[in-house]
Amino acid sequence: MTKAVKDDNCNSLLYGIPDKDLSKLQRIQNSAARLIARSKKQNHITPILQELHWLPVNARIQYKVLLLTFNAVHGLSPHYISELITPYTPTRSLRSSSQLLLQVPPYKTKTYGKRTFAFSAPTLWNSLPATLRSQINPDLFKSHLKTHLLTKSFL
Repeated sequence: MTKAVKDDNCNSLLYGIPDKDLSKLQRIQNSAARLIARSKKQNHITPILQELHWLPVNARIQYKVLLLTFNAVHGLSPHYISELITPYTPTRSLRSSSQLLLQVPPYKTKTYGKRTFAFSAPTLWNSLPATLRSQINPDLFKSHLKTHLLTKSFL
């Protein structure tokens, strides 16, 4: 595993940071993309990010949270992460029963409550298409998730 991949593991902690801080990180990523592509500052960044297959910073953060969630749902993560999520079980028989949804817990504070893994993981997971949530192969999930987020980001 390369150093860049190891350093990327903690960016899920950035979920829910204020937009002003997120925009600073996005500007750094944009500068790096322009440097790699040898592009001028006047050129629009979207085609460059698409060509490099780089997710925007916010989508990259979501990607990492969703990978942690996938591992927790499928028993591939440590117990302390898996215990933070709860499968959604409706009180009566509904069509949503078979859609691998997660229960979104209530939160107490607006500032930090929505940033916790226990809240953000089910929220993001439940927003995925059912075909993506039902994927059981980790490599296919990663590939389809990145494609989904790239499409969502650049449409």
